[in-house]
Amino acid sequence: MASRAMHCLTYLLLIVPPLLLTVYLLVAFPTPPDALIVHPSLSSLPKHCKSWDIYPEDFYPGGDYVDFPHGRVRYWTMGPQTGQKIVLIHGLSVPALIWKDIAPTLAARGHHVLLYDLYGRGYSDAPRTTYDTRLYTVQLALLMQHVGWNKAAVVGVSMGGAIASTFTATFPQLVENKVALISSTGIIETSDLPRTLKVMSSPIVQKVTSSTPIRKFVQHLTEASPGPFVDPLQEIVRIQAAYLPGFNAAIGSSLRDGPIRGLAPSFRSEAFSGRDVLIIHGTQDTTVPFKYASQIAALLPVGARSELITVPNGGHDLTISHPNLVLDALEKFLLS
Repeated sequence: MASRAMHCLTYLLLIVPPLLLTVYLLVAFPTPPDALIVHPSLSSLPKHCKSWDIYPEDFYPGGDYVDFPHGRVRYWTMGPQTGQKIVLIHGLSVPALIWKDIAPTLAARGHHVLLYDLYGRGYSDAPRTTYDTRLYTVQLALLMQHVGWNKAAVVGVSMGGAIASTFTATFPQLVENKVALISSTGIIETSDLPRTLKVMSSPIVQKVTSSTPIRKFVQHLTEASPGPFVDPLQEIVRIQAAYLPGFNAAIGSSLRDGPIRGLAPSFRSEAFSGRDVLIIHGTQDTTVPFKYASQIAALLPVGARSELITVPNGGHDLTISHPNLVLDALEKFLLS
């Protein structure tokens, strides 16, 4: 009898604690989620920093800020409000500065232009999150809602082209029948990404490069570089990497998770049916090889009307190297 009682007690001791633990785990109320960490933008840097000479906060007229759930966004609107609405989307590392020879001229020619800094670049905050297509498309949708635009033609350069494609596929009701893709990413094969870029985009390397000691060292090198800015685009990228704690992580996550690869479904989307699509690409583009221009055109649905403009010997930053060509092509395309 005592043996049987002992056996029952042992059984209870073995069964009851796990059972109670299971019940607790099932009914326990979760703790509140951690607050989103948001790193500051170029606006946080002291006025003597080189960034204010290259790309000041008022680089374009009509600038303002708006607070969204993922942080503060810097944007500009220019040109007559009665003009054709056009959104310009920059690429991976250079903020809206990349449109310096395009946006003012489009506005002067009567278009109503909206341009902005993507999260993690320029004067927009850098949330500690995954920089995927959802983040970028929602950012633009919220921005258009904020400025009161129901529809607009969408123009993107480099990674901005891929964002334009996913934005069109996701929010077709917000896009006019004109989409322009300049040196567009979106379907780059991993094998075409430079090995250095792959290494630098790894989470471990990003954590190291974003650490305070490394950034302090890069800041010292940046401040020590004498003379004028030979290449303002390279300089602004260097400054962001040196001074903005969220920049490297934003770049790394965009390469791993964002609008660089795997977006064939976006280009195939029936949202492009009935729309005009302009593709501009340089034959000597070493960042996004020229072959991807024709591949993007081939992915578009039958109902899309596409045109490919080839830029002989053109590299990747066509808005800087060939601004007149890009402007003339966009003007003809937008007014057709």
